[in-house]
Amino acid sequence: MSAPVAPPTARGARAFGEGPLSQVTQVVHWFVVLEVLLVVATAPGLAGALLLVPDASNLPLYALCAVPVGPALAAAVFAWRAFLADRDAAPAREFLRGYRLGALDALRTWVPVLGVLTVLAVDTAHRDVVGVAAAFTPLYAVLGAAVLVWAVRVLVLTAVFAFRWRDVARLAAMTLLTRPRSTLSLLSLLVLAIGTAWVTFDAVVVVLASVLTFLLARSEAGVVREVRERFVAPS
Repeated sequence: MSAPVAPPTARGARAFGEGPLSQVTQVVHWFVVLEVLLVVATAPGLAGALLLVPDASNLPLYALCAVPVGPALAAAVFAWRAFLADRDAAPAREFLRGYRLGALDALRTWVPVLGVLTVLAVDTAHRDVVGVAAAFTPLYAVLGAAVLVWAVRVLVLTAVFAFRWRDVARLAAMTLLTRPRSTLSLLSLLVLAIGTAWVTFDAVVVVLASVLTFLLARSEAGVVREVRERFVAPS
């Protein structure tokens, strides 16, 4: 007797949740949930920034409002790493876990960096008062960009690895030099975010926060992979 043949409707049938529509819905769900969580995590700073008058004298206050961005950025990278590995993971759970594990380490990097950027910005805005020559303005811009790129690289590595902070700081500086393409990609992404806020409104960057952090996680995947292969002992 020949083996029973499955009904035609059952052949090649996908399990529930594996169709293209379900996959698209799942991806959209991730972006929406992480967008909401990023807005909530940075809400105190966003509210404060909206109340400030756009003036150079308020630069230190703008920096204070930007403090929540560091931990939120690290938590988003942590969550997107989980998404890239397993799309069945829960976005809210991964974001909150990343925030809980990495918030303090992120602040340890982000707060001093904001201080440095604030000093550079204030000196540039009031160069006549502080006695900074106009020729130093491009140098300040390059220094500020380098500090910001390094800080974001540190946040990414902090979100993924449980290294000592000083080791992460060294790895971030090293990979900026040894992986120039990744560094250029990271710089381009930061220019895109800052340029979008400058040309349009800050709110546009906030609305695109989940997209930008996803692009960041994808852009830094090669750096994370290299660090894992070279500096993490196999289990």
